[in-house]
Amino acid sequence: QVQLVESGGGSVQAGGSLRLSCAASRYTYSHNYMAWFRQAPGKEREGVAVIDTRIGYTNYADSVKGRFTISQDNAKNTVYLQMNSLKSEDTAMYYCAAVMSGGRWYDPEAYNYWGQGTQVTVSS
Repeated sequence: QVQLVESGGGSVQAGGSLRLSCAASRYTYSHNYMAWFRQAPGKEREGVAVIDTRIGYTNYADSVKGRFTISQDNAKNTVYLQMNSLKSEDTAMYYCAAVMSGGRWYDPEAYNYWGQGTQVTVSS
């Protein structure tokens, strides 16, 4: 059964850091892209970062380039999102997604599986 479990959200002041984790079943982790999305109240879900766990290819939304880093731990079937220099506009529910079925990496419709989400709140 495919399962994605996120953790690591919380509240932090602007300029601070958080690290999110997404633990996946072995099949999900090894067979395709895994990505982080976020959704703020009243806004659409947006792609933040993606990693191809087979080859380590990564990509980022322009709004987080240079501040966020997506990485993987093959031994733990886990993907991380290290978030530095956080801003108030980073406040959102963050979701892990996996197994692209085609399309652009930042399109939520391209993913088959989702975690339950973890809240990130950045206060200024």
